[in-house]
Amino acid sequence: MSSEAENESPIRIIDGHNDLAWASRTNLDYAVDALAHPIEGLHTSIDRMRAGGMGGQFWSVWVTDSLTGADQVTATLEQIDFVHRFTSAFPDDLRLAVTATEARRAMQEGRMASLIGIEGGDQIGGSMAAMRQYARLGARYMTLTWSNTIAWADSATDDAQHGGLTDFGRDVVREMNRIGMIPDLAHVAPDTMRDALETSQRPVLVTHSGALSLCDHPRNVPDDVIASIGESGGTMMVAFVPTFLSQARRDWFNAGAEGKGPDATVADVADHIDHVREIAGVDAVGLGADYDGTDLMPVGLEDVSGYPRLLDELRSRGWSHGDLQKLGSENVLRVLDANDDDYRRFLSGQQPLPTGTAIRPAIDTTAPDTAEETA
Repeated sequence: MSSEAENESPIRIIDGHNDLAWASRTNLDYAVDALAHPIEGLHTSIDRMRAGGMGGQFWSVWVTDSLTGADQVTATLEQIDFVHRFTSAFPDDLRLAVTATEARRAMQEGRMASLIGIEGGDQIGGSMAAMRQYARLGARYMTLTWSNTIAWADSATDDAQHGGLTDFGRDVVREMNRIGMIPDLAHVAPDTMRDALETSQRPVLVTHSGALSLCDHPRNVPDDVIASIGESGGTMMVAFVPTFLSQARRDWFNAGAEGKGPDATVADVADHIDHVREIAGVDAVGLGADYDGTDLMPVGLEDVSGYPRLLDELRSRGWSHGDLQKLGSENVLRVLDANDDDYRRFLSGQQPLPTGTAIRPAIDTTAPDTAEETA
């Protein structure tokens, strides 16, 4: 791998999406002490993060659709607790961060910022109060749906029922703006993306998706939405999931073919990054790999230590050091910055809490299995 010039600051990656919390529930019963070094079956460990040049990570807090109602809320709280305990277990390496200022401070201290995102609007159980509680515990974004259409928003990988967001869904986005929680448009249907962009008064994220025009997967983002994200100051973070990246891999998967299947590569990831840059500009692109949220990653990016290989590929395509800094962390931190004042006012009590009762629509939690296709 090429080395950075001595007079240039190192590129630090703040990745938008990693499912270590749920993977640790499945593999380690939420134990944290073993995660200093690689564990078979997991993509993430402290030493791999260091090797990958990471400056921070948004830890995804995700709950399987087999849990419903109060059980979803309980599992969400367990995973938030995991992030806090994991961060506390490695104080020399990790620092809990809830604002861009705190994330930058962590990197200045030589530590990696631990940030939290909720992966699915169903996890609030139809309650704005639950969403506000997640925010108080440090959650800074919420993915509006996971893989299933919910009572107030259509998912990209389920039948549409609402034509995007319902009135309650728009109210959720407005409340997210009010409390400084960033709407995440990964997983949602294109019409939901467009409704959220129309409703939100603050920049949004797409934490882990690809470009639809390069790979025809419903989890990927159409060019008009990518352009709107750039125009509104948001950031689209490119995922490393092979079926989101490679049309050959996607076609093989859909055909149900046996055997190994076509590989995705570092170049495939770079192609999607280049495409987002072309459509929305260099200020609108980031990285959200989805490590530990899918069973396979591209060759050369098998775990979180692989980010330098991607940076080298982009350098070979003419990306400057400043461009790579934006991709790595500056763009996502700018979006966080744009929502931080609202978040601080919410935590300090400077914003009055609502006096009315939130609508509590019925929740439909039917969804497909998690796999490479639904990550």
